[in-house]
Amino acid sequence: MSGSMKPLFIHPKAAKDASEIAAMYAEISDELRDKFWKEIDDAIDDIEKHPERHHYDPSGRRRSNLERFPYHILFEERLLHNRIMVIRHHHRNPLYGLRRR
Repeated sequence: MSGSMKPLFIHPKAAKDASEIAAMYAEISDELRDKFWKEIDDAIDDIEKHPERHHYDPSGRRRSNLERFPYHILFEERLLHNRIMVIRHHHRNPLYGLRRR
């Protein structure tokens, strides 16, 4: 993208999704929790810099799969900004988080 990136916002419930997942990994080990957060941060950075690289999900939102964890991020491209709407497990109900606005 030449020059200007759109701002990226994170839906409060998507932030809660990430915190709940991280807490689950923290029960296993702090190292696993930290690796999860690093991967989330890397994915968010990539979404912000290159939203067009991510494929469309059947919901019509773009999807970014985490590399080492069985989770993905769904985000919307909007006119003036992009917005992360949900972070969910690959096998979670595909309708989870789709009603968020």
